[in-house]
Formats: sequence, structure tokens, C-alpha cells
Amino acid sequence: MRRLDQRVAVVTGSGSGIGRAAAIMFAKEGAKVVVVDLDLPAAQETVRRIADEGGQAIAIRCDVSDAQDVKTSVERVVEHYGRLDILFNNAGIVLPKYIEEVEEAEWDHLFDINVKGCFLFIKYSLAHIRATKGTILNMGSMTGLAGQRRNPVYSATKGAVAALTRSLAIDLAPDGVRVNSICPAGVLTPLLEKWFAQQANPDEFRRGQDLSHLLGRTATPDEIASVAVFLASDEASFITGQSIPVEGGATIGYGVGPKAEWHEN
Repeated sequence: MRRLDQRVAVVTGSGSGIGRAAAIMFAKEGAKVVVVDLDLPAAQETVRRIADEGGQAIAIRCDVSDAQDVKTSVERVVEHYGRLDILFNNAGIVLPKYIEEVEEAEWDHLFDINVKGCFLFIKYSLAHIRATKGTILNMGSMTGLAGQRRNPVYSATKGAVAALTRSLAIDLAPDGVRVNSICPAGVLTPLLEKWFAQQANPDEFRRGQDLSHLLGRTATPDEIASVAVFLASDEASFITGQSIPVEGGATIGYGVGPKAEWHEN
């Protein structure tokens, strides 16, 4: 028996990157997947890939920061599948700037997507998730636990996600609903590849990114998605309120890769 058989999973931001990997992996484990993304053609491509492997999925275009859009999307999920078991709030954006460079509108936009998006999908999904004693996963980040140079606003949003996760776990435990977040470091998504390409020396920057993890490389989307599958499954039935670091050792030895050597003077 597959780990997520017959469960209905909503994955936001699943038109690419970690979200797409999670949607495909959820489907392989038997879930009926709802691929949610602002980019509908990208969401439809994820659905096509799932269908090619024999899975079930539908695509929904949604702006996660728009309450009516989210409410309508959840209604469509329940109308189509009749239930909702797993909500993976994965959609998010980054803003690598020093705080004095950040405009107020940029601050608001980042919080709207990364934090308000979680709030809205949880708000409108919760009655259905309570009914199935389902689970909520939020996409956090290593930066929300440890901070990061030149990334204070993104770090603040992910710190908020960690706090939201803990508080919701307390409120929802009596209902049998588990709430956790996943906190990666670097992941080889299209967003990160775009960031590499914008650097003066992309190859050097990529190597530095790899060596910022103790394991000496950057994670693949599948490696993060596999943790999402575990947390959504009954294998994690006694885990709630946790922000799980999946970061190749970055937070215990940031910037020290396996090839680094110590030289005494």
C-alpha cells in the first residue's frame, strides 16, 4: 500500500521547483493532487507529468495572497475530490537585499506571499482538514531559524512561518491535526538557478553555494519533497509543531565544506 493512498493533497507553488517535485511524489504515493500556482501553464505541466506516470491531479490558478482566490480554490478542491487531507503551503518568493534597500511595497509583497498565503489557505481549508484529521505542512527555511546575510526580510517571513506552525500545532492537536514546517537551505530550483546566472561569476558562486553545506553540495527538490511525503504520511503520526531543518549541515557549520582544511599558523 502506498503511503498517501486516496488522500487529497493541495500543494501551492507547485508549477516548478520543490512544489512540483512534491506534487509528483505525493501522486506516486497514491494521493490525488491539486496543483496550485499563479502560473497556470506551469501548473498544467505538473499535472501532465503526474498523469504520464499514472497519477491523478488537477491544476488551479490561484494568487495565494488573495482571499477570494484562495476561498474559491479550496471550494473547487472539495467540489472535485470531496475532501482535503493534506495542505502543503509551499508557495514563496525571495528578496535578497539589505534592509535599507528594501521598499515598503516589497516588504508587504513578501509577507503577503510567504506568510499571508499560508494564513489564507489554512483559514479556508481548516474545516475540511479537521474533518479528515489531516495534516498541514508549511514551507519554512533555514534562514528563518538561523538568519542569513543580506536576506533579512525573507528570513523574517520564514521566522513568522515557524512561529505560526508551532502555535497552530497547539491549537489543532485536540482535533487530531498535525502541523509542521520544512526548513531547507540551498535547493536547486529554477529560482536558485536564475540567481546563479545573475552573479558576476556564476560557477564560482555555485561552488560557494555547494560548500556552504557540510555535505558539500546543494539539495535537489526531490530531497525536500521526500521529507514532505514523510511528514504527510502516517509514518510521522507523532510529529507536530516542528520546523524540520533539511539543510545538509549548513546550520552547524555554515561555510565550511568537506574539502575545507584547517591550517594552524
